Amino acid sequence: MTSGNYSNEPIVKDNDEALDRLASLVDAFLLHNRDIHAHCDDSVIRVFEGRELPVRRSRGYAPFPVKLPATVPSILAVGGELKSTFCLTKGNFAFMSQHIGDMENWETWQAFEKSVAHLKALFRVEPEIIAYDLHPGYLSTKWATVQPPDIRLVPVQHHHAHIAAVMAEHGLDGQQPVIGFSFDGTGYGLDQAIWGGELLVADYQTFRRAAHLKYVPLPGGDASIKRPYRLALAYLWAAGIDWDESLPPVAACPAVERRVVRQQLEKAFNTVPTSSMGRLFDAIAALAGGRQNVTYEAQAAIEFEAIAAPEIDALYEFDLLHHSDAPIEIDAGPVIRAVVTDLRAGVERAVIAAKFHNGVAELVLHLSLQMRRETGLNRVALSGGVFQNVTLLQAAVKRLKTNNFEIYTHRQVPPNDGGLALGQAIVAAVTA
Repeated sequence: MTSGNYSNEPIVKDNDEALDRLASLVDAFLLHNRDIHAHCDDSVIRVFEGRELPVRRSRGYAPFPVKLPATVPSILAVGGELKSTFCLTKGNFAFMSQHIGDMENWETWQAFEKSVAHLKALFRVEPEIIAYDLHPGYLSTKWATVQPPDIRLVPVQHHHAHIAAVMAEHGLDGQQPVIGFSFDGTGYGLDQAIWGGELLVADYQTFRRAAHLKYVPLPGGDASIKRPYRLALAYLWAAGIDWDESLPPVAACPAVERRVVRQQLEKAFNTVPTSSMGRLFDAIAALAGGRQNVTYEAQAAIEFEAIAAPEIDALYEFDLLHHSDAPIEIDAGPVIRAVVTDLRAGVERAVIAAKFHNGVAELVLHLSLQMRRETGLNRVALSGGVFQNVTLLQAAVKRLKTNNFEIYTHRQVPPNDGGLALGQAIVAAVTA
């Protein structure tokens, strides 16, 4: 038994709609005369250090509020696109909605609008402010920007919202910035690139981009996300490594497509620069011989985490490129070259996976130490979908604890975009 819905669509809650739309999926229906009035999907929880790490916060959790560090105006924060949730504030409480789904189709949009109306009526709140993501293509952004003109609109940068979310759920007042690592798959940057491997020195009011993964061109946008071998080819190209057919992603890519991808990379045609840690995880997973095509987001990275050998302490090292007038660039080129060397030496995938996870955790520590020396800050916040990866989270937190940092990880809302709206709301409360 599972949720009654097609992939990428919300749960069907009405009997008549179920009989009409789901008949081809099931052998029989068990109906009830008690109507369901609100979509509410299953919750998904991981365990980290003996406590909950939400992946999807829905049935059994929503709309239980997060207590905010101060009283705020009435705000509706509409979240992002994937794993959509929204947040409604009243007084010093933030009411997070149930999981809505990926806002990529009409059905999910309708579920979103109905859920907003339901929560507004339930808590008797009429928002004065709407907070939304900077990405101009998100349906949630488009919806926000056509609301009545008497409602103030506050755009919030994606990765700033992630860091603000983990700060808010821990009740931080925002008077002192944190060293914030925001690692995810996709977020619209201030320079219109796709961010996702970000170190921010941030409070609720503002943020400074202190470091990020060096940009790599993403060939074909969504096509690369669904086919991680394309990501691996892009990282190999950026690292100056030949596309040897003995390498798994090269072998997985048809020759004709390979030529097209090379032309895209060389001519910067139909590519977008990305600093995404999530995409780097996908690329390394494919390069190491993991999944080359995925059927859901981050599938390659999730399976890569699952095989990482826990007894391995060795790691891959990133290069840090320092600039006098720009953020530190984190160069993954040495990691790519080291993985290729290990592959050619016959090193097992489980060892490669462990060395990569350890390398990212060591990167978090190294940058945290550098930021502490430069700023005197000692609080480290970890957010973004990559930190659903418990293997990485454990490795990073262990290193940070050993070096006496105060560490903030997610316990009440997901680190992925399912927690984004909470961060948007608190940023809007301070900046509107």
